[in-house]
Amino acid sequence: MITQKTPPLPVVLAPYKDELLSSWINRHAAFYAVSPSDILKHCLGEIVSLRAVDLRLREVQATRLGYMFATEVARIKRMTFVNVAPHLHHFTARGPVHACARCNLTFACSEPKPILRGDMAAWRITCKTCGLLFADSDGSDRAMPLRGEALLDDEIERGVRTWASPTAIARLLLLRRFGFPVSCNGQSCALRILGAVIPEVDDVCCDRSPRPLPNHPILPLHLRRAWLAGVAIVMREGPAKLDALRQLVPNENPLDCNEVDANLSRRKGITEFTRKMQLIRESLP
Repeated sequence: MITQKTPPLPVVLAPYKDELLSSWINRHAAFYAVSPSDILKHCLGEIVSLRAVDLRLREVQATRLGYMFATEVARIKRMTFVNVAPHLHHFTARGPVHACARCNLTFACSEPKPILRGDMAAWRITCKTCGLLFADSDGSDRAMPLRGEALLDDEIERGVRTWASPTAIARLLLLRRFGFPVSCNGQSCALRILGAVIPEVDDVCCDRSPRPLPNHPILPLHLRRAWLAGVAIVMREGPAKLDALRQLVPNENPLDCNEVDANLSRRKGITEFTRKMQLIRESLP
C-alpha cells in the first residue's frame, strides 16, 4: 500500500502533448531500466495492466499516480480514456492505428517512441494535436469525412449528440445488408450497410481483409474516410434515411438499432425479438 510517506519518483519525464498514460509510464520504465509493471506496482501497490490504466483508471489510482509523478490528478486523467463511456471502448484500439508525420518529427530522439492518445482513436482521420491528415487525400471531398469525425469525437470524448447517436450509426453501417454472404467477383462477400450509402465501398470491402465489424470498428484509413462520410450523410439526411437503412438489417442480427434513436424506435414500435436481445445483453456482465 502506498502512503504519503512514500517519496515521489526522483525523476519525472515531461509528458508530450496528448501522450497516453501507458506510454508515459512505459517511458519512465525505460528510464529506470525496469518493466512498466514494476513502475505501476511501485506507484499503486498492486498489479495493474497498462490497458487498464488507460481505460479504467480509478479515482484512488489517479490520486496516487498524481502524487508519485508530482502531477495534477486532472492532468493524469486527461492522458486516459476514463471520460469515454465503457460501451464505446471498442472505438479505442489496443495499439496505434495511425501516426502523424508532423508530430513524429518531435519524437526522433525519444526511445521508446511515445504513443499519443489520439493514435488510439480509431474514429479519427486527422491528428488531434496539429490537425494534419494522417495520409495524403485521394482527391475526394474532405468535408463529409471530417464532419463524421467531429460527430464521433463529440459523442465519444464529450458525450454530445443531436437527434441520434453517431456511434450507433457508425456500427449500423458496418452490419451486413443480408443474413448470408453473397458471391462477389467469384468469392464469398458480406456486403455492408455502408455500401447502401456509398456504393463504391462494396468492392473495397470485398477485396480487403480483415473486413470491418460493428463490434470491432478499427478500420484502415482507406475505409475510415468512407465510413465517417457515411455517418455524416445519415446524420444530415435525418430519420427517414436511417429508417431506410434499418430495413436492410437482417432480423437475426443482434445489434439493437434502438440505441440509434430511442424516440424513433418508440414511434415505430420495437419487435419482440429486439426486446429479447436487449434483455440478454443487459444480463451480461
